[in-house]
Amino acid sequence: MSGVIAVVEAGDSPVRAMLAAEALRQAARRDGRDLAVEVRTERGVLSPLPVAPDAEALLLVGEAARAPEGLDRLGAVRARIEEVLADAGGVLARARPGASAAPPPAPAGGRRIVAITSCPTGIAHTFMAAEGLEQAAKALGHEIRVETQGSVGAQNALTPEEIGAADLVLIAADTQVDLSRFGGKPVFQSGTKPAINDGRALVARALAEAKPQGGAQAPAASTPGRKPLTGPYKHLMTGVSFMLPFVVAGGLLVALAFAFGGIEASEPASRGTLAGALFQTGALAALALMVPVLGGYIAYSIADRPGIAPGMVGGMLAVQLNAGFLGGIVAGFVAGYCVAWLNRALRLPRTLEGLKPVLVLPFLGALITGLAMIYVAGGPVAVALASLTEFLRGMQGSGAIALGLIIGAMMAFDMGGPVNKAAYAFSTGLIASQVYGPMAAAMVAGMTPPLGLALAAFLFRDRFTLEEREAAPAAGVLGLAFISEGAIPFAAKDPLRVIPALVLGSAVAGAIAMMVGAELRVPHGGVFVLPIPNAVTQLGGYVVALLAGTVVTAMALRLLKRPAVA
Repeated sequence: MSGVIAVVEAGDSPVRAMLAAEALRQAARRDGRDLAVEVRTERGVLSPLPVAPDAEALLLVGEAARAPEGLDRLGAVRARIEEVLADAGGVLARARPGASAAPPPAPAGGRRIVAITSCPTGIAHTFMAAEGLEQAAKALGHEIRVETQGSVGAQNALTPEEIGAADLVLIAADTQVDLSRFGGKPVFQSGTKPAINDGRALVARALAEAKPQGGAQAPAASTPGRKPLTGPYKHLMTGVSFMLPFVVAGGLLVALAFAFGGIEASEPASRGTLAGALFQTGALAALALMVPVLGGYIAYSIADRPGIAPGMVGGMLAVQLNAGFLGGIVAGFVAGYCVAWLNRALRLPRTLEGLKPVLVLPFLGALITGLAMIYVAGGPVAVALASLTEFLRGMQGSGAIALGLIIGAMMAFDMGGPVNKAAYAFSTGLIASQVYGPMAAAMVAGMTPPLGLALAAFLFRDRFTLEEREAAPAAGVLGLAFISEGAIPFAAKDPLRVIPALVLGSAVAGAIAMMVGAELRVPHGGVFVLPIPNAVTQLGGYVVALLAGTVVTAMALRLLKRPAVA
């Protein structure tokens, strides 16, 4: 045929896509134009085009819609499903011979890149990776737009037009990123660290190794070098990243409740008072959701949206079975892998495929996960958590100091990397079991590296370059806010000397915090949450731990670092 070819990409809205296709057919009939419409869904193609279609105009509807083979020569007109539903005739009128909406040519000698950066806490690594990619692309002569998926949500969101015109999609993330927008585009996935440490090498590797995004994108880590974060650890970090806002909000609200009403704020008799309302909101709502959210988003990372409901159901059962955060982790992995397997194994008639993600998978996933938690995993995990909790609460003297040393050293070892995040996730998860000591050690140890570097740059100026001395105050401010990544630029330049000094100072800070019995109810915020009554116990000893760790770090840097050149 000769006329207009339209391709409608359904995404997660097959019904809306079919309505859009019918609206285009009716508009074409009114205008007396020939139109062939193909609707692409996750489960197959509806009304497939002829094997060798001939057309004078091409219309692509949906962010991920791509041209059929052999029609790349046509300048495609792009539109959103919402535009078609609102004015199908107007959209069809744009698809006329000569009315090409092809993107402008790429910059001379360069490529057009879109990127997404994201990390579990959504603070420092997210934006440092974005900056690293922007600088690298500029230096290599490429054009780039970076969307940051940080703690406040997506910023600088990529538009469908930018995605459609891109030569490469680069994902630098330590959490699960939705790739549904990038169907047909060359996609390369990596962690944030390569973007921060060597953005040029990452961009070059991405251009060489990116693979077209179809269904699930396989991790690109087949070549030597630092592997991107994948597998169970990445799924766990995705769950932790979604859990953190609940823990932070809940911890602060509980601290405020105790500030207004004392320890009685947690008693039923306080209901109806301001303190009781704050405690109910923080402890019985926000903190009560942390384990279900952890389980739900671990499952989401594994099985996408159909995994959320089974994961959250399993997480809620973990709470009811007293399996705590360990049970939430187990539930998340059981639900995620179960739903992912069911999605591959179940084959339904095309007419019933739409029920699969909203009915079949959530129902079967919740059923299997619930029975597994109740009859198999819940009891043993609850016993293990109770033993761990009792062990941690009973730690005194040298045992507490040893735990503080280990947590402190891990927090400073890679400053936001896998070792740091493992210690942080462990400490944060224990808040659900009312064990707050490890969290105190983790936060004070995370503040120490940038603060120690700032102090050393001020006291021992000959050990730092002019550029490092100018950057030191900013690193100190980041340290006060519990953003360890402020120390990364210093460590990257001289890792063999700087990292041992940071580890030593943080280990001392963590050990002192555990030794004095400090407990922290809030998993983020640095020194800015310390003035809140009851946010931290043993405040004086905690401040001593922070100061001691900072001084030890600075002195160790003085001893280990060589005099700087320039």
